[in-house]
Parts: sequence; structure tokens; C-alpha cells
Amino acid sequence: AAGMAALRRSVVSPAGRHTASLIFLHGSGDTGQGARAWIKQILNQDMAFQHIKVIYPTAPARPYTPMKGAFSNVWFDRYKISNDCLEHIESIDSMCQGLTDLINDEIKNGIAKNRILIGGFSMGGGMAMHLAYRFHRDLAGVFALSSFLNKDSAVYQALQRNESVLPELFQCHGTADELVLYSWGEETNKMLKSLGVSTSLHTFPDLNHELSRTEIEKLKTWIVKKLPVEAAKTN
Repeated sequence: AAGMAALRRSVVSPAGRHTASLIFLHGSGDTGQGARAWIKQILNQDMAFQHIKVIYPTAPARPYTPMKGAFSNVWFDRYKISNDCLEHIESIDSMCQGLTDLINDEIKNGIAKNRILIGGFSMGGGMAMHLAYRFHRDLAGVFALSSFLNKDSAVYQALQRNESVLPELFQCHGTADELVLYSWGEETNKMLKSLGVSTSLHTFPDLNHELSRTEIEKLKTWIVKKLPVEAAKTN
């Protein structure tokens, strides 16, 4: 998608030397600014690190079928919010292009690909799984919070022919989620595991389609495990 405008983004800079980057993709209808503010409200502070830059991009507005074609900030279109329908592959693939530009910006800033993590909430997590497992298998890892992939996802098809080592997946899901059912998240986890992805699924009883403090704290621990502080290089 040549000539696609660069995605707007909200950035939390690292406190010290920048040696790794984290891309957090918001849920449908939200913005990068909104996702950052939501996490900040839950933690009483930004999700910030000594060495990791946190980037919250905003999806461009587009007509969204589940909202009867009204414009919404969504990473891709869906025929319906269900795991049992076809994926809107054109919109997914064009956004993978826009997000690849964002990854390349970090690489141009001197960050190695295996020092970049990508993930998100709800639709953002679905987007991250497409991006990493179909196009960027050398990223440090992927996280998906309250997310799912459709039954015949292009992600599953792509992984059937895979020989390489894949980024680890960190998944969280509330059992009380009424929008993205827990069983959809669980099925996604099982499918990816069966296709060779190293996965974990953290279950939150009574949590609906939302983020919790415990979940974000767990995520932060995992982020630092995947992107540890690098010893300063001596020349």
C-alpha cells in the first residue's frame, strides 16, 4: 500500500538508553492515546521502562461492517464479531503493510528486530498475531489480551508450512468476556500451540472484555523477560 500515511502514534520514551521497542495495538474504536490513557489509569502511571520505548499507534478510520459501515478506528474490517466467519483479508493485509512501516522505523533507529515486541487488546491482539506469525517471525514475541483468531485464520494456514522458530505468545483472557468469548481465546491458543508456537494463556476469572491491573503487571514481567536490559557494549 504505497503512499499510505504514517500511523499517528503516542509514545512513552524509555527512562534510560533505548535498546528495545514495544508496539501496543488498541482495540476497535479506540486510539493509541486512548489505550495509553486506559493503561495509565489502571496502573496510576504510564507503562514505562528503563530501556524500552512503548509505541501506541492509532488505526486509521475506515468503514466498519459490524457498525453498519460507520467509520471507526479499526485495524481491519470484520464481516461479524465471531470466530466462525471468513476473515476480511484485504483490510488485514493492507494494515500489515502500514504496521511493517512502523517496525521498519524502529529498525532504522537502530533497534534489532528481535528486540521488538508487538501485541494488543482485543482486535489489536488479533492484528498483532497476523503481523508476527505471517510476516515477522523474527520479532521478540507477541501478546494478545482478550483476543482471538477466526477458525480458518490465514495465520493457521501460514504456520502449517513453517519450519522456523516462532515468537512466543503471551495471552490473557477473562472468563466473563461477553464480547470475545473465553472459548475463542482458548481455541486460538490451542491451535497456535499445535502449530508449534510456544504459548501461555493466563485466565482471569470474572473479568469481562477489559484490562485488569494484575494482568498488566503480569504482562510487564513477561515484557522484561523477553526484552531484558542489555549490558552496555564495550568497544
